[in-house]
Amino acid sequence: MQILHRLDRSIFRCPTVSLPSPFSFSLGRARVYCNTQGAEKTMASRAKLSRRLLETDTPVMIQMQELFRSVKDCMSLAQLRRENELCKSSVVVTAGANQAFVNLVLALCDPGNSVVMFAPYYFNAYMSFQMTGITNILVGPCDPETLQPDADWLEETLSKEKNKTIPKLVTIVNPGNPSGSYVPDPLLRRISELCKNAGCWLVVDNTYEYFMYDGLKHTCVEAPHVVNVFSFSKAYGMMGWRVGYIAYPSEVEGLEAQLLKTQDNIPICASIIGQKLALYSLELGAEWVKERVEKLTKNRDIILDALSPLGANAVKGGQGAIYLWAKLPSGASNDVEVVQWLAKRHGVIVIPGSASGGPGYVRVSFGGLVEDVCSVAAARLRKGMEELVSKGMLSS
Repeated sequence: MQILHRLDRSIFRCPTVSLPSPFSFSLGRARVYCNTQGAEKTMASRAKLSRRLLETDTPVMIQMQELFRSVKDCMSLAQLRRENELCKSSVVVTAGANQAFVNLVLALCDPGNSVVMFAPYYFNAYMSFQMTGITNILVGPCDPETLQPDADWLEETLSKEKNKTIPKLVTIVNPGNPSGSYVPDPLLRRISELCKNAGCWLVVDNTYEYFMYDGLKHTCVEAPHVVNVFSFSKAYGMMGWRVGYIAYPSEVEGLEAQLLKTQDNIPICASIIGQKLALYSLELGAEWVKERVEKLTKNRDIILDALSPLGANAVKGGQGAIYLWAKLPSGASNDVEVVQWLAKRHGVIVIPGSASGGPGYVRVSFGGLVEDVCSVAAARLRKGMEELVSKGMLSS
């Protein structure tokens, strides 16, 4: 087994923090091999990889790594994470989950391909498609109550009867950013099966895998068409250190080589100090994280109360990740203007929903402030929401 490693700014902050002004509820803030003996190469994989990378020369350093691995009795210092039961996956460690996603877009897609996301979507993933020339982005709906991806819409979209060209890739975030919802295991497996039958990739962003509340459980799915993305930054409160990783199907011929091309030409590897911290985090284990995540429910409840002036059914999410998704009043549905107004008049910052394909909503994070600071900031947020509902956006 081998490792090339990613990390960021900590969610679990030191309580001795000065009160910021304005407060921000906007923050969302390895290469490992697990080779299966005798695994068959599947999927006619070269046809499913991007032409631009297949036509790119293999970096000499990657050739040297292959030579190193071919020598008997060489030793590698590595540890493979098995918590998600991805026993047929190999891992490329990246300088963060965002970089992991860009690597995947470059390796799996070409300009002109279509891809599928679900609104509200993670804005960085949308931008990753845009900046790499993937402009045919099909945005599907989520259930208005649960904010879970609409699998019926996906089934119709992936139907060969409906589309002459099937989308190359479908991506979801579980649990959701910005929605704060989660994808139950039966729904996750249905989405995976739909992608398998259509012959397209499924990329699942599991950045907030440990951030589950109220007894809910995060699960993963593994298959030759599925790629999973993970983050040490969020999972272990290491934001700023930039360490994440891609868990890709080992049996897909050619995929590893293309991922290594992107890796070698973007960061080469995550920082060594970040990799060491990531390994230390693995030694601490998931329980260290879960103990701290449980405390975030207090922040969640504080923010839910602050948003209560919007109405009983206006706020969704909060089952996973660190986000709430709040619908603005009909008379103040310009979310960008509302965000600017809240910052200037009330000293709190949230994310406009239009950045995630959800105009008229805002994303509120409950993970970036310690409890006492969160309470002070929430008082400002509640005052702003009460004024917004009763009087509109008054000027100072």
